[in-house]
Amino acid sequence: FFTPVLETAVQAASQLFESLDDLVQSVQRTGYYGGIRLLKAAVKKFAEYCRDKGHRLTDKNFTMRYDTNIPRQVGLGGSSAIIMAAMKALLGFYGVEIMEHALPNVVLGAETEELGLTAGLQDRVVQSYEGLVYMDFDRKFMDEHGYGRYERLDHALLPPLYVAYRTDLSQESSDAHIRVRDRYDKGDQVVVDTMNRIASLADEAREALATHNGHELAGIMDRNFDLRASIYPISDENREMVERARSVGASCKFCGSGGAGGGTYDGDGMLQKLRRTMEEGGYEFIVPDLVGPRPKQQ
Repeated sequence: FFTPVLETAVQAASQLFESLDDLVQSVQRTGYYGGIRLLKAAVKKFAEYCRDKGHRLTDKNFTMRYDTNIPRQVGLGGSSAIIMAAMKALLGFYGVEIMEHALPNVVLGAETEELGLTAGLQDRVVQSYEGLVYMDFDRKFMDEHGYGRYERLDHALLPPLYVAYRTDLSQESSDAHIRVRDRYDKGDQVVVDTMNRIASLADEAREALATHNGHELAGIMDRNFDLRASIYPISDENREMVERARSVGASCKFCGSGGAGGGTYDGDGMLQKLRRTMEEGGYEFIVPDLVGPRPKQQ
C-alpha cells in the first residue's frame, strides 16, 4: 500500500515500534534506514527518468508513507514491492506514464545502481504487470530492445497453490546470487548448463497452462528446486521446508533464495496435511487468493 499525499512540505518518514526489543530487532534486520533508503532511491530514479525523457514535473510537494506485511528477506520481493509501489504512486501523482515492459528496468536501476543490491528483473516484471507473467530473457532480444519478452497469462489456469515461510530463515538474497553469478560469468559449464535448464522450465510451465495441463506444474516446480540445489548452497532448515511439503505429496520450490517456499497441492485432504506439517515446523502457511489482470481475448 502506498499513497502520496499533497501537503505544504515534504516531511521525513517516522517509524513506530511496539517495544524496545522491537526497535532492536528492526535495526538488526534492516539497519538504521530500513525502507527509507528504498523510497529515496525510487524518488531519485523517477526524477532522473523524467529528466532524461524530457518530462517537466509540476512544482508541488508530497508526503510518502508506506506500510508492508511482506516478510523481509525470505524471497518474496518485499524491497522491490516497496520501490515499485513508490514508483507507481509517483507516476500517478505527476501524471507520467512508463510502459509496463519498461517500468521493471527503472525499478531495478533503483536497487542495483542506487543501492548496490544484486537483483534481477523477475520480481519487478510481475509487480509491473500485476498478474501471472511468462518471461523470456533471451540475450539477443534484450540487447536489441532493452527488456525481455513478457506475456500475461491467465491465472485461472493455475492449479491450487500455497506459500509457506519462516521469518527466522531470512537472509540477504544477494549473498547467494553473487556467488553463482560469479561462477556463471566465468563460464562455469555446470552453472551455465543448470541455469539454462532452469530457464527451460518456464517454457514447460507455459505450455502446460496453454494446454490446460496445470497439474504438470507440480513436477516442474520440484525439478526447479532440485536443479537449484545442485548449484546453490541450501541450508538444512530450508531443505526441511521442501521435504515437509514433499512428504505429503505436495510440490515445493523456493520463492527466492530461501526462507519461503511455494508449490501445488491436490485436494483438501492434502491441503490439511500440508498445513499441519508446515505449522508443526514453525512455518506461516498461506493459501493465496489469485488476483490480477487476465489476458485480453483475441
